[in-house]
Amino acid sequence: MEDSRLKNSSEVLTPIVEMENLSVKWEAKPVLDNINLQMKAGEKIAIVGPSGCGKSTSLRLLAGLLLPTSGNLKLFGNSQDYLRLDQLNPPDVRFVFQNPALLSSLTIEENVGFLLRKEKNMSKELIQDIVTSCLEEVGLYNVKNKFPGQLSGGMQKRVSFARALINAPSKSSSSMPLLLFDEPTAGLDPIACTRIEDLILKTTDIAQGCSIVVSHVMSTIERAAERVLMLYGGCIQWDGTIQDFKESTNPYIKQFRNGNLEGPMQPKLI
Repeated sequence: MEDSRLKNSSEVLTPIVEMENLSVKWEAKPVLDNINLQMKAGEKIAIVGPSGCGKSTSLRLLAGLLLPTSGNLKLFGNSQDYLRLDQLNPPDVRFVFQNPALLSSLTIEENVGFLLRKEKNMSKELIQDIVTSCLEEVGLYNVKNKFPGQLSGGMQKRVSFARALINAPSKSSSSMPLLLFDEPTAGLDPIACTRIEDLILKTTDIAQGCSIVVSHVMSTIERAAERVLMLYGGCIQWDGTIQDFKESTNPYIKQFRNGNLEGPMQPKLI
């Protein structure tokens, strides 16, 4: 069956993400330097590289939490000239932070349904039904009246995935959201990693979106991505398929895969 999101050929041809000569500087230091990138509809991308190379900065740009110092950023064909909070109709970008980023003073239901509560035409009962459904999709039951502090860290992380499943009521049902995952499996044991990786795949599938995952974890990269970008020195040093990433002899990729100290990427002193 044809995917309803891909029926409009003009939508298919419009990149989800376009970066043109994009740079971000902190004071005089470039974090991202003259980046050019396009992401097509339906793509699943992993951004890899050593700590401090600009991976999380890239996600903050796409989430509308930061503006480029120079260059152009387009999402869904529209230039991003204002921060997300200053836009009347922001793009459908959903950010799953490394930490759950839940508001401790709100219940789980209020956290997950935060955007829905702004809709005047939605009843309280409808919001509750939507939130309950999203929580159940990530394996959480009977927690909507609890507060974040009453849940384990793993459960809080699953709540953040449930929040990413909430569709903005103002968006078309045929729209394709962009999901951003920042180090979702950092510091987790292998079994917990597998559970979160399953959630990344399930959340992206249910939301019918495309995704960008920032990660150092090889299993997460290999399971969640079809395309890999290597960032270092503020630039994209390599761009290829996940299969190419596994086999590439590129010195940046080899050093990253093997965790070698010797190579073009020089480790920071810690």
